[in-house]
Amino acid sequence: MISGSITALVTPFKDGRFDSQTYQDFIEWQIIQGTNGLVPCGTTGETSTLATGEHIDAMAACVEASAGRVPVIAGIGSNNTASAVHMAREAQRLGADAVLAVAPYYNKPSQEGMYQHFSVIAQAIDINIVIYNIPGRSVVDIDVETMGRIAALPNVIGLKDATSDISRITDYKNVCGSDFIQLSGDDPTALAHSAHGGSGCISVASNVAPAQCADFHKACQEGDFTKARELHEKLDRLFKDLFLCASPAPTKYALSLLGFMTDVVRLPIVTCSDSTKIAVRAAMKKAGIEF
Repeated sequence: MISGSITALVTPFKDGRFDSQTYQDFIEWQIIQGTNGLVPCGTTGETSTLATGEHIDAMAACVEASAGRVPVIAGIGSNNTASAVHMAREAQRLGADAVLAVAPYYNKPSQEGMYQHFSVIAQAIDINIVIYNIPGRSVVDIDVETMGRIAALPNVIGLKDATSDISRITDYKNVCGSDFIQLSGDDPTALAHSAHGGSGCISVASNVAPAQCADFHKACQEGDFTKARELHEKLDRLFKDLFLCASPAPTKYALSLLGFMTDVVRLPIVTCSDSTKIAVRAAMKKAGIEF
């Protein structure tokens, strides 16, 4: 079952290249800390700046490091359907449990175009697919009716929703069924998302606070929303301040303080400002993270 605190992994770089050993060491720490799932090569992984070989290497390194202990949902999204199919097949070959397929960005396809895009990906692989709807980045929004059609594809099992529209959760249940996995794509609204019936979150903050995020989502799943609210209040500034500069620069800065990797990002992302660094350090302290 894909649920709980699922980390949208950052991608470490060294000497201008993907740093596989640092990545695998980081993944080991994530699993020890209680993370329930891993997403390599998502937005937070700076996938848009990875070479094709690096993308494949990162997926392979994640599958190898996780060793079947938690689900790996490999990011394969593209605005080029053929490229998405190629990466989906690579993810399946490498042993990923599922793929994360984003709504095609930039092209501004119609609802029918998006349905056909996901349908072609679904026909190309046998492993499960989680759809990713993020209008803020892709411009287009997969509407509820279209999501119902997509959910009927045999290997589409769920959705990462980054619209922050909590009212959609019930709408999706009505058209996609109660077994359709709904994951939040926004840490700040994950509490409300869970309260309305969501199954967890593909999280940026869990890169930095994996144990705290795992505890938070465990409380949500157990229906202990008093504890969940308390944990949310401790984590809320971290949820928000990791986006004061273009992501994942603040997250990599936080991880550099923890000694896991450098804060190197790839253009057009740049390292975060001094004011953001001050805010991130304060947010980490509030969340109970020692550095």
